[in-house]
Amino acid sequence: MKRIPFGIPRLDSIIDGGAPAGSVVLLSGEAGAGAREFMYTSAVMNGLANGDTELFDLYYGDVQPETVFPDEVHYLSFTADEAQLTREIGLTIDEEIVEQSVEAITFHDLSDEYFNESQVPREWYAEKALTIEGLGSSHDSEGVLTAFSNCLDRVASGNLVVIDSLTDLVNTVSDERQWADITLIIKGLQKAAFQWEGLILLYINAETVQPEEHEQLVEATDGTMEFTWETGGSSRARTMFVKQFRGILPRIEAENIVRFETEINDSGFDISNVQKIR
Repeated sequence: MKRIPFGIPRLDSIIDGGAPAGSVVLLSGEAGAGAREFMYTSAVMNGLANGDTELFDLYYGDVQPETVFPDEVHYLSFTADEAQLTREIGLTIDEEIVEQSVEAITFHDLSDEYFNESQVPREWYAEKALTIEGLGSSHDSEGVLTAFSNCLDRVASGNLVVIDSLTDLVNTVSDERQWADITLIIKGLQKAAFQWEGLILLYINAETVQPEEHEQLVEATDGTMEFTWETGGSSRARTMFVKQFRGILPRIEAENIVRFETEINDSGFDISNVQKIR
């Protein structure tokens, strides 16, 4: 089975090289617990594999036999452009790694479609103020869900797509857009992704949705990784566990792994230790 790497070396080595091609994976966690850093690292390491193989070998190491790297890496944001995202990623990952990888990452900024549906002044998110002539085209512009699906139609086949973030999309639920619209498009995305045979990562802050809504998102995706803070005494540590994942969870259970202790270092998100059943 073809597997697309997450870009986290120790995790990929345990699960035979990565996620099964055609998967939609929910990265869900508490604020600051590592889900966002996991997303950044996946994009950067897969970009580095195409951008600077020497640096990739240094930070990633051996590649599993079933691993197939995506031809392209796409980063889709509802609220930020390439410059903002590159700066944000650079605050987490070593500057040299970011510089050598971002040229292999294509950024898609849906801010226009996202904020056009809101009361946010256009001058705050658009490069140019709207002219009188542009008023008509603004009102005729496509909605954010249409722009989202059109973008995926163009770029997702055979590639890694990182979506930052599902939290932003959830925030558009209103009288005009129902929660069911969100879960339906994710369910449809799962169906399409199977044919595209790439890998799609969806980031969400789990604290922004109700428990039953979160379970609906879990059900609509192929896999869910949860990122939490584990506290003990006066300290706390980041941890990750696989809640459900077809083709991955049985492999982890076979190793008696309960959860992963994680850390953020110069190369991004990493596994620092593995907790097993004693």
